[in-house]
Amino acid sequence: MTPGPRTAMVLAAGLGTRMRPLTDAMPKALVPVNGKALIDHVLDRLRDAGVERVVVNVHHLADQMEAHLAARRDLEVLISDERAELLDSGGGIRHAADKLGREPVYVANIDSLWIEGATPALETLKAAWDPAAMDILLLLVKRGQGIGFEGPQGFFRDDQGRLTHSTAPQPPTPFANMGIAILKPELLDDQPAGAFSIIPIWHRLQAEGRLHGAVMDGFWMHVGDPGARDLAEAKLREAAQAS
Repeated sequence: MTPGPRTAMVLAAGLGTRMRPLTDAMPKALVPVNGKALIDHVLDRLRDAGVERVVVNVHHLADQMEAHLAARRDLEVLISDERAELLDSGGGIRHAADKLGREPVYVANIDSLWIEGATPALETLKAAWDPAAMDILLLLVKRGQGIGFEGPQGFFRDDQGRLTHSTAPQPPTPFANMGIAILKPELLDDQPAGAFSIIPIWHRLQAEGRLHGAVMDGFWMHVGDPGARDLAEAKLREAAQAS
């Protein structure tokens, strides 16, 4: 196993509005997929990749999240409390800076599941990480190799792995962001406290040639709504029967 980050930030504070009615009584991170909460799918992947400490941000029905995470004994889990205000992707990472430390970390969404290909996805990400050449490395999936690659938004990637983010309908982007990355926490040091998106940081790094991507060879599932949850469950059962 390639050495990689030992700390991860898991973004779990969203309201989960697209996942209603499942999220009327539970946070999106606790919605079960194939008998396991979404967040546990992600935490298990991170643990298997060598992560030892995880920072999880909470907001919607946060007490349920804290109670669930307290039962994990295989990881050190720290809570980044966003009950007072949702901080978006960049603001959530910035808010947790004191818990993340200064070394590169994984940043992971809780609604991204995948079936491994020949090489485990996080091993592909770790092997491609080069802090001298990049400040963020996104895990990508090819168009047509997943569930939930919606609309035109995605990435072009050059032969050095450098990314260009695009929302234009043409030409179609060949890659989607899976919602997993390696990131240097100091990137956000100059950002003010409060809510902000990580996407402007992508665009700044893109202009500097320091936003890169690594392409997984497995099958990705974006679990954004109840229909996608049902599709993901069927795909996971199919994969288990085939193995």
